[in-house]
Amino acid sequence: MNQAPPGRRAGLIMLTLFWVLALGTGTWVYQGVLDGQRNPNTHLVQSLGNGEGSVTLERNRAGHFVATGRINGEPVEFLLDTGATYVAVPTHLAERLGLPREHRATFNTANGRVQGHLTTLDDVRLGDLAARSVRGVITPGMEGDFALLGMSYLSRFDIQIRGSTMVLQPPG
Repeated sequence: MNQAPPGRRAGLIMLTLFWVLALGTGTWVYQGVLDGQRNPNTHLVQSLGNGEGSVTLERNRAGHFVATGRINGEPVEFLLDTGATYVAVPTHLAERLGLPREHRATFNTANGRVQGHLTTLDDVRLGDLAARSVRGVITPGMEGDFALLGMSYLSRFDIQIRGSTMVLQPPG
């Protein structure tokens, strides 16, 4: 029988563990870099001020404004969409947030007509900017773990877009 000496076997085990840890750490770091490029505005979820500040957002690498905010106190990733009338929430996210379904309605979207349910969001926050009783829609065909932050929220604030930066602030 040809077995490696105990010292050599321990060395092979240590080398294998080193490479497993190195690859795992590299994957974890790279995923963090990709997440930062997809949503460069994740820090906003930690800001729970009095609703009187301003919020500055940076475009992600795809050219969209993506930010982490809150619906009814729960963290939610938003894609800001000035072409959307309402805050649009996918069904699975609405269930997690415990959003009530109001009457059924048909909506015209960029992808055609879709069925959904109207809802009212008690509290929507993006950084220090808070709004209460925001109209929303629960959309069964919407995929992903993000909500579209539409004009039912955005119209309550002044919006300026310059280059790769968007600034939202209270009106006035």
